[in-house]
Amino acid sequence: MRSTFKSIAVAISLIFSVVLSAFSQQKEVQEKDYVAYLFTYFTGNHISEEAVCYAVSMDGYSYWALNGGKPVLDSKVISSTGGVRDPHILRGEDGKTFYMVLTDMVSANGWDSNRAMVLLKSNDLVNWTHTVINMQKKYEGQESLKRVWAPQTIFDPEAGKYMVYWSMQYAGGPDVIYYAYANDDFTDLEGEPKVLFLPENRKSCIDGDIVYKDGVFHLFYKTEGHGNGIKVATTRSLTSGQWTEEPDYKQQTTDAVEGAGTFKLIGQDKYILMYDVYMKGRYQFTETTDLKNFKVIDNDVKMNFHPRHGTIIPITRDELLRITEKWGKPAELGQLPNNPVLPGFHADPEIVYSHQTKKYYIYSTTDGQPGWGGWYFTAYSSDDLKHWTYEGVILDLKSEQVPWANGNAWAPCIEEKLVKGKYKYYFYYSGNPKNGQGKQIGVAVADSPTGPFVDLGHPIITESPVGGGQQIDVDVFTDPVSGKTYLYWGNGYMAGAELNKDMVSIKKKTLTVMTPKGGTLQDYAYREAPYVFYRNGLYYFMWSVDDTGSPNYHVAYGTSKSPLGPIEVAAQPVVLKQNPEQQIYGTAHNSVLQIPGTDEWMIVYHRINKWYLKDAPGVHREVCIDRLQFNDDGTIQPVVPTF
Repeated sequence: MRSTFKSIAVAISLIFSVVLSAFSQQKEVQEKDYVAYLFTYFTGNHISEEAVCYAVSMDGYSYWALNGGKPVLDSKVISSTGGVRDPHILRGEDGKTFYMVLTDMVSANGWDSNRAMVLLKSNDLVNWTHTVINMQKKYEGQESLKRVWAPQTIFDPEAGKYMVYWSMQYAGGPDVIYYAYANDDFTDLEGEPKVLFLPENRKSCIDGDIVYKDGVFHLFYKTEGHGNGIKVATTRSLTSGQWTEEPDYKQQTTDAVEGAGTFKLIGQDKYILMYDVYMKGRYQFTETTDLKNFKVIDNDVKMNFHPRHGTIIPITRDELLRITEKWGKPAELGQLPNNPVLPGFHADPEIVYSHQTKKYYIYSTTDGQPGWGGWYFTAYSSDDLKHWTYEGVILDLKSEQVPWANGNAWAPCIEEKLVKGKYKYYFYYSGNPKNGQGKQIGVAVADSPTGPFVDLGHPIITESPVGGGQQIDVDVFTDPVSGKTYLYWGNGYMAGAELNKDMVSIKKKTLTVMTPKGGTLQDYAYREAPYVFYRNGLYYFMWSVDDTGSPNYHVAYGTSKSPLGPIEVAAQPVVLKQNPEQQIYGTAHNSVLQIPGTDEWMIVYHRINKWYLKDAPGVHREVCIDRLQFNDDGTIQPVVPTF
């Protein structure tokens, strides 16, 4: 057995880096992962106010300053003039890299005093690298350059690069919006600046802000010195020079405005166009669905600060936690969201604490594919159960890593074992066999919770013990009383068996069918997803009721005096169920974690993402964590699912 694992390990190591690289490129933050908004702005024309500030909002309308309204970056450190203005922030195509560009300027030195911009890059919204790009120093023939204003960044899909665009004015000429592509490190510009846009009337334009919608790039810009308002030009190719200009102004005020910023509301077809009403010292928010017609929504907007020219992006739960942990949580925000804890779509979560690494790990079904067609498993790690780090793909059922299967990677579980002084990790899962004989259960082994995992080479559970139902939803449990390890599985039935000491085969004589009898879809009718844990002399058995695509999908439980039953269904068996009032649905297929060294317990489960309740809900699931608590008599208290 060991020689087989070793030979496969050599082959796996050769392809594993390629597999990880491929899947890392596919991993992006999706709109459903966004829970809040980040507003980057500056506050005024004194050098102390020309700095980057942050504010956050939970709804896109009410914004509360972080860090007590003080800057989050030191302008003296990141700029050449000691001041910065007009911050524009962009989330990169990989979902986790952020780009910020700034006007390098102190207005007290004069509106024609600056020649530079600042490029910044971050992976966490907290720590930024910075580079100053001085146009007169970088390029020849710039003696007549007067000013460099309001840079922004957008990814150009045709070039496959990040475009930086900004306005420049030369003596005797208009302000023109130029562009250049950033290098891969976002530390410099490549090539000479080129004209991106100049209106047909050849008059000045500044403060460009580009929004991509339905195949069209919409450039919002200010007509500087001839109207002082915001217009729009559109194109299907950023560098084509072919722009269609709309004749009307888009601001909904007669006051002078600048600094247009646009963003999409999370989960809606609405966009916000906001702008700086700079002569009045206020901001105006407008709403649109077509980027053509705008309605003032000032009465809906609240702020506890006075911003100048800034931009807003949506952020994830993890990003919100990170910036509020760094700069404090404004009291007005209320309770921050607990769930979901992983980005993207995941289901059937398994959680484990590794004594080797002193970290927690979650493994799951990769969701979001039609027909539950995910074919690989990923791992996420955490030190605190709040922040989770993507560890990559650990098992790919469409690769040579699993020779007997060709996809449908479902519902994994894992067990950490100390074998001859070294930790081993046994990863059990169900897959679709190449022989077409229905779902089967396999096992892969590693020396680390993140792999590389080496598959046994063949499934270990191939047939139903009751003649029907799928061999899926495997769970592994080591009995702390006897030290024996057991495997559980079954859809339509619950089966269990003791594992041999090799951990990769079962003792067939111990195979037991222990499906909880009776119940309805409103209480405890067994469907799938058995899970077993031990506490205070009792073996707790949990399972899922109804279908995974049903809002009613929920968790029930019973107890036993033995790891192989019989199971006594609890008097009040429902542990976890939907809460429609909170738009929480389909809460089931769980695992359980005991915090090491304590009697604190957590339940990890998936729910249906609320945006997909009527559109393929069974494959749009997300992973959540909540507290699991017990009464004095050992019964489980109903879990309150949280956002």
